[in-house]
Amino acid sequence: MTRPPPDRPSATRRQLLAGLGSAPLAASALLAAPPAHAEGRKPAEVPQQPQEPPARTLIAGPAKARLRPAPAPESEIWAFDGATPGPILRIRQGETLRLKLENRTTAPLALHWQGLRGEASQDGVGGFSQPPVTPGGSCEYRLTPPDSGTILYRPLVVGGSSEPAGRGLSGLLVVEERAPPAVDLDLPVLVTDWLIGDDQAIQPFDPRGTGSAAAGRLGSWLTVNGKPPPQPVRLRPGSRVRLRLANGCNARIMRLRFDGAKAAVVAVDGQPTETFEPVHAQLPFAPGNRYDVMLDLPIEAGVSVNVTALIGPGLPLVRIVTEGAARVPQAAAPALGLNPALPAAVRMQDALRPEIVIEGGARLTPERTLDYAGLDLARPWLVNGGTGAGDGKPLFSVRRGTPIVMAIDNRTAFIQPLHVHGHAFRLLHPLDDGWENYFLDTVQVPEGKKRHIAFIADNPGRWLISSTVLERFDLGLWSWFEVV
Repeated sequence: MTRPPPDRPSATRRQLLAGLGSAPLAASALLAAPPAHAEGRKPAEVPQQPQEPPARTLIAGPAKARLRPAPAPESEIWAFDGATPGPILRIRQGETLRLKLENRTTAPLALHWQGLRGEASQDGVGGFSQPPVTPGGSCEYRLTPPDSGTILYRPLVVGGSSEPAGRGLSGLLVVEERAPPAVDLDLPVLVTDWLIGDDQAIQPFDPRGTGSAAAGRLGSWLTVNGKPPPQPVRLRPGSRVRLRLANGCNARIMRLRFDGAKAAVVAVDGQPTETFEPVHAQLPFAPGNRYDVMLDLPIEAGVSVNVTALIGPGLPLVRIVTEGAARVPQAAAPALGLNPALPAAVRMQDALRPEIVIEGGARLTPERTLDYAGLDLARPWLVNGGTGAGDGKPLFSVRRGTPIVMAIDNRTAFIQPLHVHGHAFRLLHPLDDGWENYFLDTVQVPEGKKRHIAFIADNPGRWLISSTVLERFDLGLWSWFEVV
């Protein structure tokens, strides 16, 4: 990532402002109808109320997909509407999406909408914010996203998320701006990790195996939008591309590199940011992370532009080749309008200061091997000495509008990506003298390190703070807080 340029310094404690203020409400005017009793005059028609949008049905069930190039056989997977990833759900900011989920798999399901600051009842955590949808059952979500952005939807059920996600259930919800920037291609890119054998069959799931006490379920094959990488794209030279990059892997943490064209980040985890170029053309990419990136292609034909996952020698995920007559290059990449609902700053002097301490997992030996001796594989991870429990005491309970500065202390041998549900936060600088110039909903805390995040607890309800490595989440690496 990068910090703001020198002419736009980060905020400091001495510059901290108040949190969110109250916005005045606009009054609605009522129009009087003309009298209806006059001879020859008809009563005025009553304006029709907007109709409730029809519910869209999303069916989760068994399917087949060719994950590796032909002639490899198809794999037996789970899919939404017969395809992996599921359909790209597109709505405009302010619109409502009604979605009926039908579960035709053999596992309980619920759909979490990562990046949606909506109602707590619609957060989609089975066993916490809603009852899980049992096999053969259904439920309906009613979502009215307050923000535009790129949102990841995937299964999240307390104790049972790894298998449905690892079998192929994930997709993207795109909430378009009311006035989106002009681009030649708006391309969602969902990266998924699969653990498959030589026969292309998905390997068994072992929720209490040693892998769940270490890095998680790391796959043997990546797909991009459900296909073998790289995804090929051909465009005219000088075109502008908006990439919506999302990591839908169970556990795979990687970095992305952009080669052949300048990348401009315009949104992080769905929230618009002041446009910046990634440091060394690279971005950290943990499960649940999303980036909106603008690429302005070279004006020469025959040039290749690559988005590469830095795994091993490097794995190209998207390859864009310029061909045909050149377009007139556009001006500098436009910045998205910043979200006015999010605070410019947090009054840290008034903040509640909870702490999360993460312990457990396999130990790293001096020989760089993993030691599981004495580790309880049924509960290998501890958060503040225990494991997640929705019927227990919350990490904190505060009134709406309370500023929060949360310390996350990772005492394990692994990077810990954590997601704060229903909120967006700032990542504070290590010296606590300012923050990064973008909002996040998922933060990576390096092994053996502590990080601080700051946000306004402005969304009422009960909310998780959860590991985005699904095997760790299933084994209790989560906590929760309450806003009243």
